[in-house]
Formats: sequence, C-alpha cells, structure tokens
Amino acid sequence: MANPKYAAFAALDPFFAIAQQGLAGLVDGDHYFDTIAEDAVFEFLYIFPGWPPTVHGRAALMALYAPYGNNIVLHGADALVIHRSQDPRVVIIEYQVHGKILSTGASYDNRFISVVTIANRKIVHWRDYMDSLAAMTALSQPSATAGKSK
Repeated sequence: MANPKYAAFAALDPFFAIAQQGLAGLVDGDHYFDTIAEDAVFEFLYIFPGWPPTVHGRAALMALYAPYGNNIVLHGADALVIHRSQDPRVVIIEYQVHGKILSTGASYDNRFISVVTIANRKIVHWRDYMDSLAAMTALSQPSATAGKSK
C-alpha cells in the first residue's frame, strides 16, 4: 500500500519508481523522498520559466514537486539505463517519462539523464538534464477544446 504521507505526489509515481529502480541496492528508503538526505542539493541544468536552477534540501524539493500534479500526470516511465561512474558514489541514470498535460490533454514524453551522488546510502546530490524542447513543446500545445464553442 502506498504511503499516505506521499499521496499528494502520486502524479510523479512513475518517475519515483524508475529512479528507485535505477538506484536499487545503493540507497535506503521505501519512497523516493525517503532516499534523499535532508540537506541534499538538486541542480536542474535546463531553463524553465518558474523552475529554480538549484534546490537545497529534501523539504524544498518536496515543496517544488507538490504542485506538479496540477499540471502534468505521468502514466509511465521506461528506457532505464544505469551507468556506474569511476567514482563509486556516483551513478548516472537515463530514463524516459510519459504522461499528459492536464490543461490541454497533450501527451508529455521526455528524456532525462540524472547524475546522482550517494553518501551513507542517501542521495546527497542530483544533477538533472532533460529534453527541454520536448517539455516546452508539450506545454505549449493548444487545448483540445480551444476554439470550440460551448
């Protein structure tokens, strides 16, 4: 049964699941947020209006992700590739997510590479790269009901 503590983040469940799959055996925690150190740093190396380039701490990351489900709901994640770094603390994961933009009904399909640093079996640093064009294209699609009279 899903932890009710994280019910507000259900729109991101496919991302959480693939991230945990990519880090299996390296981090402790039943939910993605449980695998993150309290003082972890997240870098988002893409420019998105309203999205910060850096987030400090698990609580700040949770606050950033809280409204995600108001805009996008993911229904799947796949294409996981796991790369081990020469630094045993660092893992690189590649993956794709699939969902829907709620305001328009447009499909949302995106690719990511995340460079994850782990210490004491917790994520302490996460550097994220994504296909910004795919995201901007999905978010700028006109509504399926645009131009239709009521």
